[in-house]
Amino acid sequence: MHIVYSALRIAAKAERTNQQTELQLRINAYRLACEKYSEDIAAIQRYLPGWQPAFNYHSTLKSI
Repeated sequence: MHIVYSALRIAAKAERTNQQTELQLRINAYRLACEKYSEDIAAIQRYLPGWQPAFNYHSTLKSI
């Protein structure tokens, strides 16, 4: 029984690590996109002060 429990714990930890890695990749991609389109974002913010492109955090974490 201990072997099965250990295997499940290792699998769950690996899945969490993969989800965290995916989230970090998405955050990095969001930042790069914001840098790439910074001039467009600035133009929009002239009309909508404080506006930021959406980052759908909840959809990336639905399985965590």
